[in-house]
Amino acid sequence: MSRWLRSFAATGPLVVSCALVTSVTTLVAPLATLEAAPEGQVTYAFHVTLAPRWLDPGETESAITPFKVLYAIHDALVKPMPTGQTTPSLAESWSASPDGTSYTFVLRQNAKFHNGEPVTSEDVKFSFERYKGGAAKLLHDKVKDVQVVDPRRVKFVLREPWPDFMTFYGTTATGAGWIVPKKYVEKVGDEGFKKAPIGAGPYKFVSSTPGVEIVVEAFEGYWRKTPSVKRLIFKSVPDETTRAAALKRGEADIVYFLGGPVAEDIQRTPGLKLSAVRSNAVFFLDFTEQWDPKSPWQDRRVRLAASLAIDRKTLNEAEQLGFAGITGNIVPRHMEFALPIDPHPYDPKRAKQLMVEAGYPNGFDAGDLTPNPPYFSMAEAVAGNLGAVGIRTRVRTMERAAFLATWAEKKLRGIVLGVQGAGGNAATRIEGLATKEGRYAYGVLPEVEDLFQRQAKEIDRKKREEMLHQIQRILHDRVVFAPIWENGFIRGVGPRVEEPALTLIPAFPYSAPYEDVRLKKQ
Repeated sequence: MSRWLRSFAATGPLVVSCALVTSVTTLVAPLATLEAAPEGQVTYAFHVTLAPRWLDPGETESAITPFKVLYAIHDALVKPMPTGQTTPSLAESWSASPDGTSYTFVLRQNAKFHNGEPVTSEDVKFSFERYKGGAAKLLHDKVKDVQVVDPRRVKFVLREPWPDFMTFYGTTATGAGWIVPKKYVEKVGDEGFKKAPIGAGPYKFVSSTPGVEIVVEAFEGYWRKTPSVKRLIFKSVPDETTRAAALKRGEADIVYFLGGPVAEDIQRTPGLKLSAVRSNAVFFLDFTEQWDPKSPWQDRRVRLAASLAIDRKTLNEAEQLGFAGITGNIVPRHMEFALPIDPHPYDPKRAKQLMVEAGYPNGFDAGDLTPNPPYFSMAEAVAGNLGAVGIRTRVRTMERAAFLATWAEKKLRGIVLGVQGAGGNAATRIEGLATKEGRYAYGVLPEVEDLFQRQAKEIDRKKREEMLHQIQRILHDRVVFAPIWENGFIRGVGPRVEEPALTLIPAFPYSAPYEDVRLKKQ
């Protein structure tokens, strides 16, 4: 482990503790009689293209990527914040009925959209009913009715008790709880909204070049606090060395996704800082053709051979400076209901033996290996590991938005080097990857589906945990996926930034809350 990582590990808890104290202070900031006007500009260099659909919460995938935009322009009734995973935001409070069949939210009186219109219960109902992103069918099946009690009070009525309603609705597991203005959307339409969105977040939309750049400016009427920084610029800079060079030249203030030698170079550069986070994202191999009885991947021995072929430790040290958490589970260990599972050991000899037993002594052509962009060098290393035991692949590269759409449309073949970074708990992670309605599930084990449906109705927490643990054991034992690691996401911070807001929300990989980002005083 590098000296920097030892220092990060030693100081991480202290940093988080300080962030929590800071967050409590900022929550009461609106009570102050005077607030400094927003000043300055912060430029972000993103590792992915900036899809226009990420400007609309209604199309949020079961992924963490869109939330880097949502936290700026939009706001949710409740959302992950420094003080908790389901922190009241546009809603000042929420409560559940004693029988667990309804949830009532009370909206903040001073919450308003960027056009000055108040956020109302009608907007909440409209936003939920138009939502078509990740887990949309599950949410719409579970919610019987959304009732507008009065302009500031809205009630969600469930068909039956569902313990995970708040987890699916109020975390980054979905975008269903993020609110858009009903009147404006109806006026301009969905496509018009993506071109010129109006939200209720700390920053208002200024302009965008689709895929390339988004510009936002501080919304001084934001209920929580006036942002410190006047303007944020989000730029897509897919090449890692170009992002690092932009940070060095002062053309970017915060850059995402640095690894290996590039990260070490930034670490050595005076005035620049590295900031790493063990996020909710788990990387894994998804054998999309295992559900085809004619495919080699249908044989568990072949899938196990692929997992045994991966040198996770060496890959971690080369790609992520050793900061990733090697794992055998698609659910990160820190999530509620997670079952800690050790990864399969690196054992190419055993992998080759399994290939012989499965009837492939000379290996086979496995087609494409399509990685979550832009983790292309990781994919090349994995392809090399697989090739060493006879599983021959070719790395196919795509841009992030197209990859997520194609993966969700069930059009990717061969192997997907997938990643799931959305928040929630074990149930939300399993839903997206291993159930019949899962956005990225190419096939389903009947026993997993049965257990998932049963746990969703179970009120007893211990019994739910047992069923969710059983699902995780089944997925591991059947080698439905080959988990690799819990991502160690490395970011670079330039010398002008006092508070990048990169460690305020636990396990969140991007800056947030944006209103807490601060520049150094000149």
